[in-house]
Order: sequence, then structure tokens, then C-alpha cells
Amino acid sequence: MKGILGRKKGMTQVFTTDGRLIPVTVVEVEPNVVTQIKTNETDGYEAIQLGYETVREKLSNKPKMGHTTKANTEPKRFLREIKGVNVADYTLGQVLDASIFEAGEIVDVSGVSKGKGFQGVIKRHNGSRGPMGHGSQYHRGVGSLGTMRPMHVLKGKKLPGQMGNVNSTIQNLEVVAVDLENNVILIKGNVPGPKEGLVVIKTAVKKPGKKNTPKDLITYEEMKEAETTTEVENTNTEEVVEEANTESTETTNE
Repeated sequence: MKGILGRKKGMTQVFTTDGRLIPVTVVEVEPNVVTQIKTNETDGYEAIQLGYETVREKLSNKPKMGHTTKANTEPKRFLREIKGVNVADYTLGQVLDASIFEAGEIVDVSGVSKGKGFQGVIKRHNGSRGPMGHGSQYHRGVGSLGTMRPMHVLKGKKLPGQMGNVNSTIQNLEVVAVDLENNVILIKGNVPGPKEGLVVIKTAVKKPGKKNTPKDLITYEEMKEAETTTEVENTNTEEVVEEANTESTETTNE
């Protein structure tokens, strides 16, 4: 088990050399710092605490600064725990980057889902509406609330209320590519949360050891080289055609 914190930047798409399109979510992963190591002897369980995104001391407080000073680092905006790791592999103050994951690995991504405010039962619980004719008198209502006997609403009844803005995890997503130069991880499909939202990328719980064959992607440099080569070939072809036309014109004049 391993994990890292990052920010969701948005979605884009990449192409493989065999012509397939893959929709991916771009997660920016700045260096994470191990701010605390928890063990069975001191805390009753094993985990590491990661700090993400440095903030100014003015925006922090003394308890937080004292906590991060032990790890010899600056105050952090986010502190999250990663459980199930082998704490012997980590040291206090260690810096983690996107290189801990490789293309083809299967991961679980957690974040806070988009908040959608107060919604009705049809949007919130995917309910069905009644007939839309004027005589039905029932269109987008809640539905029956229960029988006469209990004289109260039964627990678990699907009702209107707050939708979204809850902790959510999408499991078994594939890491398509890791860009160490730009500190970016490309994950196939969508992940929870809005743009710029904090996400936690961890090894998949259901498929901890699985790794797919990495995709052979087309890079921007390769596309640029191919376009340049095509332009040169077209230019050469045009020059040959012009020379042939010139020679034919001179022959005709003679």
C-alpha cells in the first residue's frame, strides 16, 4: 500500500500509437512530505501522515508549525493519513513525488464530491416522476411515506435534501502516464471533486498487486516531428513538380 496527495486540474485526452483515445484526469502532485509516522507502540496502528502544499507562516498557527518543524519542513495546508503502509520504508521528513506510481498501476482515488445543494428525490435518488398530464395532480413528488400502522416515516425513506459534498472514492482506476517533469499523474476516467480539489491517490484495495501493460502514448514531440517531416516532404514534392513543369515548358518553347 502506498499513497500520495494531489490536486485535480481537470480532464483531457491522450492517444495511443494504435489510434485509441483515452480520457484522462490530470492530477498535479507536488512533493509530499512525511510529517508523522504512527506505529502500533505509540498510536495503536500503523500509518504515515503526509503534508501537501506549503503555506506562509502567517496563514498557519503555532501548533501546526510546531508539528511540521519536527519533520524539518514548512507549514502545510493539508495533512492526510495513509494507512496500511509499511512504516519501515519511510522516514520523518522524507519527500515523496509522482515517481512512487508507474504507468499501468491500479489505484483508488478519494476526494470530496461536487456539492449540488438541496435537491429533490428525482435528481438526488434517481427517482421516477408521475404522469405529466394536468389531471394526475402528481408530477415530481416524494411518493408514499409509509403505511398507517407505524404513524411515522420509516427510516431509510428517500427524501429531498443535501446532495453531494461528501467523501467519495472511485476504485480500480488505471494510471495511464506519470510526468515527472511537470509533477503530473494521468488517471484513466474521472475522479471525485471539482477542479483544484484535493484528491488522495492510493493503491487499489481490491487489486493491490495488479499492473496493466503500460500504454504506448503519442507525445507532443513525436507529433511535432511528424508534422515537420510531412512539411519537408511536401516542400520537396512541390519543388520537384515545379522543376518538372519548368523543364516541360522550356522543351515546349524549343
